[in-house]
Amino acid sequence: MNPIATVKSNWRLLLLVLFLAFALVALFIPGGIVADNSYAESTVDSGPTNLEFGLGLEGGTRIRVPATGMTAEDIESGMAEDGIDQQESQRLDDIESTMTDELGLEPADTSVDVQDDGTVTAEVFSDNVTQAEFAAALQSTNVDASEDDIRDGVTQKTRDDMIDTIQTKVNAAGLSGGTAYEQTTPGGDHYIVVEVPNMDASELRQLLSERGVVEVVAYYPDDSGNQTNQTNQTNQTVLTGDDIADVDPPQQQTDRQGRETSGYVVPVEVRGEAASQFQQQMNDFGFTDQSEGVGRCGLRGDDGTVNFDQEGEQYCLLTVVDGEVVDAHSMGSTLAESMRNDWAENPTFQMGAPSQQHAQSLSVNLRAGSLRAPLDFENDQVYSIEPAHATQFKEYSLLIGFLSVITVSGVVYTRYTDMRVALPMIVTAVAEVVILLGFAALIRMPLDLSHVAGFIAVVGTGVDDLVIIADEVMDEGDVSSERVFQSRFRKAFWVIGAAAATTIVALSPLAVLSLGDLKGFAIITILGVLIGVLITRPAYGDILRRLLTDR
Repeated sequence: MNPIATVKSNWRLLLLVLFLAFALVALFIPGGIVADNSYAESTVDSGPTNLEFGLGLEGGTRIRVPATGMTAEDIESGMAEDGIDQQESQRLDDIESTMTDELGLEPADTSVDVQDDGTVTAEVFSDNVTQAEFAAALQSTNVDASEDDIRDGVTQKTRDDMIDTIQTKVNAAGLSGGTAYEQTTPGGDHYIVVEVPNMDASELRQLLSERGVVEVVAYYPDDSGNQTNQTNQTNQTVLTGDDIADVDPPQQQTDRQGRETSGYVVPVEVRGEAASQFQQQMNDFGFTDQSEGVGRCGLRGDDGTVNFDQEGEQYCLLTVVDGEVVDAHSMGSTLAESMRNDWAENPTFQMGAPSQQHAQSLSVNLRAGSLRAPLDFENDQVYSIEPAHATQFKEYSLLIGFLSVITVSGVVYTRYTDMRVALPMIVTAVAEVVILLGFAALIRMPLDLSHVAGFIAVVGTGVDDLVIIADEVMDEGDVSSERVFQSRFRKAFWVIGAAAATTIVALSPLAVLSLGDLKGFAIITILGVLIGVLITRPAYGDILRRLLTDR
């Protein structure tokens, strides 16, 4: 038989080998199939494989917590679903700014937004505002709203944005296997669930309690009358987290001689329009003046604290996180010279931080963005597993998986007493599990105890289907003819195909709904059934055909 004919007649077996090879690469080669440096770095110290593990197999914390806020829905009518014009946009901005002023909140604590269905919602992200005060603030903007129109909680759009931000924050913090998702109770209450391996409850609360609203504030002398409590000094926000396009890892600060100092910096790149405005402000405020503004910040002490009681005129760039000043830096001479010329063409500079921990937190907040609403930790629910217990679970899971394979192998051999049938059956079933593990490593799925149960179920259902194939092919006598073999195989395949469809339909609701650990079990089982029907079962048929027929 020529090579082309061989490939055509054994393409199912070759497909299995190909998938198995990809799975082994995804499992054992650092970085797997995805050529991403950050991914490779995150898996170098994770063990002999690229698998990631969830709470049950790694230890860690799960927090279920609602978002803090109130919502007034459908406050403005007539907005277009496919977009709003400039006048309507200005109207929404006016409502939001008036709400902020009337309620005495920060701009980040209020939002007026158009939802996907074209309705306009107003939200307040603070537990210090009552529904009556919220309604009164809306009424002051000529919005017809009462307390009955306001409900507790935030919009779906806000929750989705928060989940994306938390997921990015967890990833940026280097917490491999962490995930965030939404969970809705039968009573209609919405919770954000965050699971992070290798982190205790207090550390996770600390990470999530940071709203992450980052600003760069210019603190400089001003004669316009808009002074702070310091003589002739004023504050002006010149950059926000939304103005940052790219963030590099934190670095220890160095002096002019290149020696490391006690402070840290986070190199950032500013977006185009914001960069031009920032450059203009630095020039207008005097920060780039070599004789007055450069190197003229004395607020930062040797211990990294910021002290506003210093005398004399100050030209400081303040790093502010969630309303708290964490560092104050002078304008350097090199940056000042660039600001006077073409800095906007390469808009990079360094944001200051007093310690490595502050710098890491600042870097994470800049990468992830700010949470639209704070989380209500007074109503949180916490579930933690100690790493030592998780290690035991992992060892027991491996032992149970090994015993299941041995047990199934013994039963299969006892039934057929023919290694030509039994050995390919066991190898094919194990290959199915390896392909599933490779897929989990490829998509960085954190494996938990529920997934382990799914893998065991896949081994059981897989071997069951292979037994159906072997019985159907062999029970009716000699199968030396390939035509007879194909006829019997197709008959068996219809049976296992119908069984697979039934399994998928039955488990699909569990895979879609937010039902905790049942979701992981359903996903793995469905994936295993699909891999079996599409790849491993046909490949096993090719193996039996070559072993049992004359060809």
